[in-house]
Amino acid sequence: MNAWLLKDQGGITVSISGLFIAVIFKVSRDSTGHLSMLLHNCQLSINSVKVKLNGGSSWIYSFLSGFLEEPIRTKLDKNLCLNIKYKIQMMDAQLRKHKVLNQIDAFAQIDYSLVSSPAVFKSHINLDLKGTVYPVGYHTDPPFVPAPFALPNEGDSMLYLGVSSYFLKSASLAYYRAGALNITISEELATTFNLNTTLFKDFVPEIALSYVTACPVLLKLMATSPPAVSLDADRCILQITGCVEVFAVLPNSTTQYIFAGNLTASTRANLTITKQKLIISLLLKRLQFSLLHSTLGFSEMSLVENFLSYALRSAVIPVINDKLGKGFPLLNLAHTTLTGPVIKTNQGHLVISTDVHYKHEEGKDEDLHSHS
Repeated sequence: MNAWLLKDQGGITVSISGLFIAVIFKVSRDSTGHLSMLLHNCQLSINSVKVKLNGGSSWIYSFLSGFLEEPIRTKLDKNLCLNIKYKIQMMDAQLRKHKVLNQIDAFAQIDYSLVSSPAVFKSHINLDLKGTVYPVGYHTDPPFVPAPFALPNEGDSMLYLGVSSYFLKSASLAYYRAGALNITISEELATTFNLNTTLFKDFVPEIALSYVTACPVLLKLMATSPPAVSLDADRCILQITGCVEVFAVLPNSTTQYIFAGNLTASTRANLTITKQKLIISLLLKRLQFSLLHSTLGFSEMSLVENFLSYALRSAVIPVINDKLGKGFPLLNLAHTTLTGPVIKTNQGHLVISTDVHYKHEEGKDEDLHSHS
């Protein structure tokens, strides 16, 4: 304090007792499928506010403390709920900015929009997300619907994410419609994977005898229907149905047709989570082949199947896994990462259980599990 009659300095102590604040806010789905937050009610009550002046000549003007208490109470009554409302509005604005349509790659997108308003319980909140994969630019729903399923009633992890077979089936259909399942093992790839006519001597001698020098073998595979997805206890099976054409690249760089046929490949899918993405890698388990056309006669069709199994394992599946390695982005809020995710495969759905790590914008880390 510095006035023409008085010059002094000191401190002030404000004590608030009996502070009670009740905040009720509503979470819902907006018209675009985003999660929305709205302050429904805010109530504040204060039992007493006491002001004490310390230091200097406070004993002279201590009578002023009583005149400070009511303005402080009024200021709190007026501004505290307003500040809470502002913070909730900021959170709502951030939620509306969150992308519900995630790009996977050049072929497909995932729609993570809410299909209904959240269900709020005493200990948790349930979010029902669409989880449909579409070809880029073609957002027509699949000709099948998701089957209902329940998440485990457990509390060991912060987040339980259920992924139904509908998600994987819609991805299968999306990639089929986008033409991403048509694969050509070019001359360059055939050389990389050492696919040449010399291999036929161990599988189909009739073909090997037709080529004096080793020629690269080209494969053209075309899916004739979306891969069938099956989720059972502790396993995920993808069955791929299509046709294959096999060519030889002659020394003059022209291609020579060898044979073509239909095939059905049964693969096991290994599922992992890396960098907030669901990664799928395939392992060929069984192959069935039926011949359509051939320039040569084959003594045993099982030998042709053996060659195609080798070609798929050594060249085709690695190409597919390289594409799948980009992963399916999981639902992710800003500044959060999944820690220690575990995948369990059940009948008709997957369950991903994980904790969540939050990073403050200021750079300070906070593990939310410590406050759960």
